[in-house]
Amino acid sequence: MTGLAVHALSLLHVRSHRATRLILDARPVAVFGPNGAGKTNLIEAVSLLSPGRGLRRASADDLKRKADIDGWKINAEIISLGRKHEISTWSQNGASRSVTIDAKTAPQTALGRIARVIWLVPAMDRLWTEAADGRRRFLDRMVLSFEPSHADAVLTYEKAMRERNRLLKDMVRDPAWYRALEAQMATSGAIISSNRSRVLARIAVAQDNAKTAFPAAQLTLEGPNEVFPVLEADLLAAFADGRRTDLRAGRTLEGPHRVDLKAVYQAKDIAAKDCSTGEQKALLVSLILANARALSEDFGAAPLLLLDEVAAHLDAGRRAALYDEICVLGAQAWMTGTEAGLFAELGARAQRLAVTEGPDGSQVSPVSGSGV
Repeated sequence: MTGLAVHALSLLHVRSHRATRLILDARPVAVFGPNGAGKTNLIEAVSLLSPGRGLRRASADDLKRKADIDGWKINAEIISLGRKHEISTWSQNGASRSVTIDAKTAPQTALGRIARVIWLVPAMDRLWTEAADGRRRFLDRMVLSFEPSHADAVLTYEKAMRERNRLLKDMVRDPAWYRALEAQMATSGAIISSNRSRVLARIAVAQDNAKTAFPAAQLTLEGPNEVFPVLEADLLAAFADGRRTDLRAGRTLEGPHRVDLKAVYQAKDIAAKDCSTGEQKALLVSLILANARALSEDFGAAPLLLLDEVAAHLDAGRRAALYDEICVLGAQAWMTGTEAGLFAELGARAQRLAVTEGPDGSQVSPVSGSGV
């Protein structure tokens, strides 16, 4: 087996799940049940098999089931590119989450070398109409799926920028205080900019080569710099030249943290922000699929796809087309919905889990005949 799939998953005191244990195969996973039963909590646990704070961007302490419980733990057996890996991640007493891979302590970034995970959640439906920071996170999640070390560059940049902003707010004017921080920001910022530009080009190729029922999105970067990627020397000069203006503002006004991701519905030449709700959803699905297709080629296996309430704003035809594309990719897609009928078009191509709210938390039951 050369793909990527979760074959065993256990949750202990994770949100609404007191103790959930699953054995799975490599097929897509249809998760259904009433609102509030714990469906999203289940796929959030899968998202924590990748670097970062998961699909809800939750703190480690927010993930535990009850306030009086010390912590939580997720165990998974993953088959990735023909190799089996045992992954554990947990938090105790509110500490940052820990990770072990094959019983050895590992940094979170190491998860990205084993399991590539991408997701689409309802909060992202407003991506094209809300503030730019959400679009930057969306872009950086795409980049992270190709290049796990991107997270290190982002963290280095943000840490140095916070320290620079502190100097600006304190009205420190001595250039010597800024030079080392700006050098760190320029080095990491150039890496961020290069990674983003490279991934957007890769997504464009994946869209151009696709046979898909979903519309292509033309993606561009906009920001203080007119040319992307931005070179280290240019960033260093921009930070130095901008100190006087930044002092008045009390923050850094130029750099990768000010870039915005713009999208245009290519066939109609309409900005995504001006599209209908259904068109915006279709564009997001298209980008997630393009991301998955490109990863399948570059990584050697389709990523784990987490699609929360994916049927929202999709008609029956587009829903069936989405399922067909997922199956052609060979991706283990975890999809949630309120009714089993939303996944009828998948037939025997998927395994099904029914989630209900029990007296002691979420209950997850494999549906007979689903192969689980």
